[in-house]
Amino acid sequence: MKDSFFADENGFYGDFGGAYIPEILYKCVEDLRRAYLPIMESDEFKAEYRALLRDYVGRPSPLYHARRMSDKYGIKLYLKREDLNHTGAHKINNTVGQILLARKMGKSRIIAETGAGQHGVATATVCALMGMECEVFMGKTDVERQHTNVERMRMLGAKVHPVTTGNMTLSDACSEAIRDWCCHPSDTFYIVGSTMGPHPYPDIVARMQSIISEEIKWQLQEKEGRDYPDCLVACIGGGSNAAGTVYHYVDDSRVRIVLAEAGGSGIDSGRTAATIHRGEPGILHGSKMLVMQTSDGQIEEAFTISAGLDYPGVGPMHCNMAAKGRSEVYAVNDDEAVLAGYELTRMEGIIPAIESAHAVAALGKVTFGPGDVVVLTVSGRGDKDVETYLANKDMAGEYGKF
Repeated sequence: MKDSFFADENGFYGDFGGAYIPEILYKCVEDLRRAYLPIMESDEFKAEYRALLRDYVGRPSPLYHARRMSDKYGIKLYLKREDLNHTGAHKINNTVGQILLARKMGKSRIIAETGAGQHGVATATVCALMGMECEVFMGKTDVERQHTNVERMRMLGAKVHPVTTGNMTLSDACSEAIRDWCCHPSDTFYIVGSTMGPHPYPDIVARMQSIISEEIKWQLQEKEGRDYPDCLVACIGGGSNAAGTVYHYVDDSRVRIVLAEAGGSGIDSGRTAATIHRGEPGILHGSKMLVMQTSDGQIEEAFTISAGLDYPGVGPMHCNMAAKGRSEVYAVNDDEAVLAGYELTRMEGIIPAIESAHAVAALGKVTFGPGDVVVLTVSGRGDKDVETYLANKDMAGEYGKF
């Protein structure tokens, strides 16, 4: 790998990353570390993966010129439409790749964690496709507010485990999935949904999602006569869609990288998920990262309207980028995200996931040059969040009056 924004041979991104795991999982993680690059770099894997992305997922996803939003912000705004993928989000890019990896490694049982449910749906989908057993861990709070995705997982044949510990959201689902993996190390493959967890997971997920920026390069070449934007914008929780959006541009100094994390009720309110703003270095779910924690190292709960961004940590790739000043990270509060979601809906006819709405809200926080070419990744569609939008439409001002 060509620069320090990617993982080194020990899985570190600068000061972040690594593999901090219980002894019972050492062989599983080590087997995966030894296997993933030879498998992923093989011609057979590449051919099967690319064929499924094309014929099953529906890639390439469009790069859409949002003209009305462009006029409002004085830029040339393109939307990378990951919401149009099969299952409705970017998550399927990763699960297709990891299910192939699991099959090549001879695993027969798949587990996953999920917050908003999109990764759970994507995992259940590829397990149905491959005829493999699937169990998904999801916080009870998220089960209740994302019940449509829960039923989709069940229709696809997955067993959904509501997690009742802690805040009953994404972090607790991750912890429970790891506990299950410890109990079934020999036959189980854990499909991690974001750029978190012990090495090599952050690298695996970033590579699987890099198809996003790979497509942006040639799509911009077609539309603009150059293969890079002035600025990339994405939301960030654990960091999978952000990693995919920036992967092929991290060492390109011509490109600004703007990320939007969930501010919740405000970064100083005590009810936030703004990990890059509020976190300190710590160990969470097998990796050294920025973690929201108490003075004695206990994990603090993350709060946000977005089920997919309420993780108290953030992947090591993004911790390193933020620490080195490669990315600009803005905290977007709940009310700002709801307003932005309604704005995109009314101005472009695209209902974004609440997660993606955080990225849209960042447009109003950034000073752009006149006519800058900006690519914003719409990481998921908003069907799953319609009830949340309706319940909070008072935050949307005039857009919410209908």
